[in-house]
Amino acid sequence: MSDAPPDDPCDACGDATADALARTVRLSVDRANIDTQRLCPDCFAGWIDRYQEHMQSDPEPTVDGDDIIVD
Repeated sequence: MSDAPPDDPCDACGDATADALARTVRLSVDRANIDTQRLCPDCFAGWIDRYQEHMQSDPEPTVDGDDIIVD
């Protein structure tokens, strides 16, 4: 269960979000909490879409120049 009181606002849009609907996104590096965001379902869906788009690899790697050296 979340430690946030019911109906806390979404950190992205500011709308009140009940605990049952809220999603919490936490960013940690080496077990240190860097960022925590409480998001409503719509903002969470947008966050997931941006994450997937950002983490998706390029379909084909680009190579600048014609000189490729293989050792």
